[in-house]
Amino acid sequence: MWNNAVEYLKDPLLVVKVQNFFGVIYRSVRKNETSEIVHSERLERESEEFDIKQHKRIPSNISSSSGSSYETDASSDSTKDEVECLINNKFWYYVFVLGTALGDEIFYATFIPFWFWNIDGAVGRRVVLVWTVVMYIGQGFKDIIRWPRPGYPVKKLQTKWAIEYGMPSTHAMVGVSIPFSVLLYTMDRYEYPAHWGTLLAVSWCTLICVSRIYLGMHSVLDIAAGLLLSSALLVVLIPVVDWLDGVILTSHYAPFLVIAISILAIVFYPNADKWTPTRGDTTMIVSVCAGILVGSWTNYQLGNMTASTDRPPYKIIWPSIEMLGCTILRTILGFCGVLATRAAGKSVSYAFVCALLGKDKNELRNSENSLDNKNKIIVELCYKYFTYGMIGFNTTYVLPNVFDLLQINRPTYYTEI
Repeated sequence: MWNNAVEYLKDPLLVVKVQNFFGVIYRSVRKNETSEIVHSERLERESEEFDIKQHKRIPSNISSSSGSSYETDASSDSTKDEVECLINNKFWYYVFVLGTALGDEIFYATFIPFWFWNIDGAVGRRVVLVWTVVMYIGQGFKDIIRWPRPGYPVKKLQTKWAIEYGMPSTHAMVGVSIPFSVLLYTMDRYEYPAHWGTLLAVSWCTLICVSRIYLGMHSVLDIAAGLLLSSALLVVLIPVVDWLDGVILTSHYAPFLVIAISILAIVFYPNADKWTPTRGDTTMIVSVCAGILVGSWTNYQLGNMTASTDRPPYKIIWPSIEMLGCTILRTILGFCGVLATRAAGKSVSYAFVCALLGKDKNELRNSENSLDNKNKIIVELCYKYFTYGMIGFNTTYVLPNVFDLLQINRPTYYTEI
């Protein structure tokens, strides 16, 4: 029963059916350059016939002493009609491209700093820590389980991350961890209708999950596994992180522990059987979190942060024209600072680590991405850890102090404990 359910949810044809529903049309192109629209039912028959033919060929391939048996398969498969897809409904395409962007690094790089500078640092620290743990576990499982993304007849409408494994969907895990942790950490802290927050979180999560299936990047099983895993993790993480945030701010040894644990997490990240960008992306996430926590700790230990005398839940302060102007200034200056940190940090740290290893930085940068290229892996992980750690530190410590000097900082920033 469970095996049948797993195979059904893993079936690429479910992905095709979702794509068909939202206006993606599959077309079979024949050798004589004629074409016709095909539906998921016909693709299912063709897929079954293809599997049967493949199984029938296996014995002859095994018994053959020639080393070109796989080439023979490839040539015989060339008689099969090519399948291409057309986007018939541009509205859904752009909706789902936007939806998948809610789980991309560009979103993290804008949402997280904006939240700290303009909304609430206490909630921000907790959300970032939850997001980091969830993503680390999800990314690690990908390289342990090693299930490929949906195959034939699915056509991927996005090639980014196509080289990564697909199980579980970390986009789905982000779709749970960020909106629902924001909801759970704010519903008792601020006065607002919780049902509207719940609706927003559910809509956010649904949009991300459906977008990944629509784009052909995940099976339904990948999405379901991501949702279940992240939901289970949130049950444990929400109260633990709420307690841990206070410990990190007040402990004199917190930055040493944070940095040591983050480095160990990267060093002992699960090994994959091929090179993928997963480990590098995980390094960026972990280092940003470490930088944010150390920056917040620095503010607290220097006496910049003092708890508010008011008790939650707080009333939401809607911005005046002056406050809106300060928000825009903080955001523009802040992102300029982030970009400058990234450019300088990457350039300096990349060159420094290459020099330590005795390697030419340009030659190493242009070399092949593979598990055998140990020097490039070391350099990439080191520069990402340093650069994105500095971005996190600047986000919570350096830039808010700059905003203070310019008198454009939020009045409540240093009271959010």
